[in-house]
Amino acid sequence: MPGPKRRYNVRFPPGRIKKIMQKDAEVGRIAMAVPVIISRALEMFLKCLLTKTCLITQSKLSAMLSVAHMKQCIESEKLFHFLKDLVERATTTASQKDSKGMDIWPLYRTRRHEISARKPPEVVEKTPRSNLDSLEKVQRQ
Repeated sequence: MPGPKRRYNVRFPPGRIKKIMQKDAEVGRIAMAVPVIISRALEMFLKCLLTKTCLITQSKLSAMLSVAHMKQCIESEKLFHFLKDLVERATTTASQKDSKGMDIWPLYRTRRHEISARKPPEVVEKTPRSNLDSLEKVQRQ
Protein backbone atom coordinates (compact mmCIF):
# COMPACT_ATOMS: atom_id res chain seq x y z
CA MET A 1 0.00 0.00 0.00
CA PRO A 2 1.53 3.34 -1.01
CA GLY A 3 2.25 5.92 1.67
CA PRO A 4 0.85 9.44 1.79
CA LYS A 5 1.95 11.82 -0.94
CA ARG A 6 4.75 14.15 0.08
CA ARG A 7 4.43 17.88 -0.47
CA TYR A 8 7.72 19.59 -1.25
CA ASN A 9 8.37 23.23 -0.51
CA VAL A 10 9.32 24.29 -4.05
CA ARG A 11 8.11 27.17 -6.18
CA PHE A 12 8.18 25.40 -9.55
CA PRO A 13 5.80 22.43 -9.93
CA PRO A 14 7.72 19.15 -10.13
CA GLY A 15 4.91 17.60 -12.16
CA ARG A 16 5.34 20.14 -14.94
CA ILE A 17 9.13 19.70 -14.87
CA LYS A 18 8.67 15.95 -15.20
CA LYS A 19 6.36 16.41 -18.22
CA ILE A 20 8.93 18.67 -19.90
CA MET A 21 11.67 16.13 -19.25
CA GLN A 22 9.56 13.28 -20.65
CA LYS A 23 9.01 15.12 -23.94
CA ASP A 24 12.62 14.27 -24.80
CA ALA A 25 12.78 10.84 -26.47
CA GLU A 26 16.15 10.03 -24.86
CA VAL A 27 14.80 10.39 -21.32
CA GLY A 28 13.48 7.15 -19.91
CA ARG A 29 12.17 6.76 -16.42
CA ILE A 30 12.61 9.60 -13.96
CA ALA A 31 13.07 9.14 -10.21
CA MET A 32 10.67 11.09 -7.98
CA ALA A 33 13.43 13.24 -6.50
CA VAL A 34 14.79 14.50 -9.84
CA PRO A 35 12.05 17.05 -10.68
CA VAL A 36 12.17 18.35 -7.10
CA ILE A 37 15.94 18.80 -7.30
CA ILE A 38 15.67 20.53 -10.68
CA SER A 39 12.95 22.79 -9.30
CA ARG A 40 15.17 23.77 -6.40
CA ALA A 41 18.16 24.33 -8.68
CA LEU A 42 16.03 26.49 -10.98
CA GLU A 43 14.87 28.51 -8.00
CA MET A 44 18.44 29.07 -6.80
CA PHE A 45 19.62 30.01 -10.31
CA LEU A 46 16.83 32.56 -10.76
CA LYS A 47 17.47 34.02 -7.33
CA CYS A 48 21.13 34.52 -8.21
CA LEU A 49 20.31 36.05 -11.62
CA LEU A 50 17.66 38.40 -10.25
CA THR A 51 19.75 39.43 -7.23
CA LYS A 52 22.67 40.44 -9.43
CA THR A 53 20.35 42.15 -11.92
CA CYS A 54 18.69 44.02 -9.05
CA LEU A 55 22.12 45.27 -7.90
CA ILE A 56 22.77 46.62 -11.39
CA THR A 57 19.33 48.25 -11.44
CA GLN A 58 19.95 49.93 -8.09
CA SER A 59 23.44 51.07 -9.13
CA LYS A 60 21.83 52.87 -12.09
CA LEU A 61 19.40 54.53 -9.64
CA SER A 62 16.47 53.02 -11.48
CA ALA A 63 13.29 51.83 -9.82
CA MET A 64 12.30 49.45 -12.62
CA LEU A 65 14.18 46.34 -13.73
CA SER A 66 14.50 46.32 -17.53
CA VAL A 67 15.75 44.06 -20.30
CA ALA A 68 18.84 46.25 -20.58
CA HIS A 69 19.70 45.56 -16.93
CA MET A 70 19.30 41.81 -17.49
CA LYS A 71 21.49 42.03 -20.58
CA GLN A 72 24.20 43.90 -18.69
CA CYS A 73 24.10 41.34 -15.89
CA ILE A 74 24.39 38.40 -18.29
CA GLU A 75 27.26 40.02 -20.16
CA SER A 76 29.16 41.01 -17.02
CA GLU A 77 28.82 37.78 -15.02
CA LYS A 78 30.82 34.78 -16.15
CA LEU A 79 28.22 32.42 -14.67
CA PHE A 80 25.59 33.58 -17.18
CA HIS A 81 27.68 33.56 -20.36
CA PHE A 82 25.67 30.65 -21.77
CA LEU A 83 22.69 33.06 -22.03
CA LYS A 84 24.50 35.58 -24.27
CA ASP A 85 23.00 34.28 -27.53
CA LEU A 86 19.52 34.28 -26.04
CA VAL A 87 19.88 37.87 -24.84
CA GLU A 88 21.15 39.05 -28.21
CA ARG A 89 18.19 37.41 -29.97
CA ALA A 90 15.72 38.80 -27.42
CA THR A 91 17.00 42.35 -27.73
CA THR A 92 16.98 42.24 -31.54
CA THR A 93 13.47 40.77 -31.52
CA ALA A 94 12.27 43.44 -29.09
CA SER A 95 13.64 46.22 -31.26
CA GLN A 96 12.14 44.85 -34.49
CA LYS A 97 8.93 46.28 -35.86
CA ASP A 98 6.25 44.28 -37.60
CA SER A 99 4.72 45.32 -40.93
CA LYS A 100 2.17 47.60 -39.21
CA GLY A 101 4.93 49.54 -37.46
CA MET A 102 4.05 48.22 -34.00
CA ASP A 103 6.43 46.64 -31.57
CA ILE A 104 6.55 42.87 -31.65
CA TRP A 105 6.28 42.56 -27.82
CA PRO A 106 2.53 43.25 -27.60
CA LEU A 107 2.01 40.08 -29.63
CA TYR A 108 3.52 38.06 -26.80
CA ARG A 109 2.36 40.01 -23.78
CA THR A 110 -1.22 41.04 -23.19
CA ARG A 111 -0.50 43.28 -20.20
CA ARG A 112 2.54 45.27 -19.19
CA HIS A 113 3.80 44.25 -15.78
CA GLU A 114 6.07 46.68 -14.02
CA ILE A 115 8.58 45.08 -11.70
CA SER A 116 9.96 47.22 -8.94
CA ALA A 117 13.59 46.68 -7.98
CA ARG A 118 12.92 47.72 -4.38
CA LYS A 119 11.05 45.51 -1.97
CA PRO A 120 7.93 47.22 -0.56
CA PRO A 121 8.19 47.66 3.23
CA GLU A 122 4.91 45.83 3.93
CA VAL A 123 6.04 42.63 2.16
CA VAL A 124 7.37 40.01 4.57
CA GLU A 125 8.69 36.63 3.49
CA LYS A 126 6.33 33.79 4.37
CA THR A 127 8.85 31.19 5.46
CA PRO A 128 12.57 31.55 5.86
CA ARG A 129 14.48 29.30 3.49
CA SER A 130 17.58 28.01 5.20
CA ASN A 131 18.88 26.32 2.03
CA LEU A 132 19.05 29.60 0.14
CA ASP A 133 20.72 31.45 3.01
CA SER A 134 23.98 29.69 2.21
CA LEU A 135 23.77 31.12 -1.33
CA GLU A 136 23.40 34.63 0.06
CA LYS A 137 26.46 34.16 2.32
CA VAL A 138 28.54 33.07 -0.70
CA GLN A 139 27.39 36.12 -2.68
CA ARG A 140 28.39 38.50 0.12
CA GLN A 141 31.96 37.15 0.20
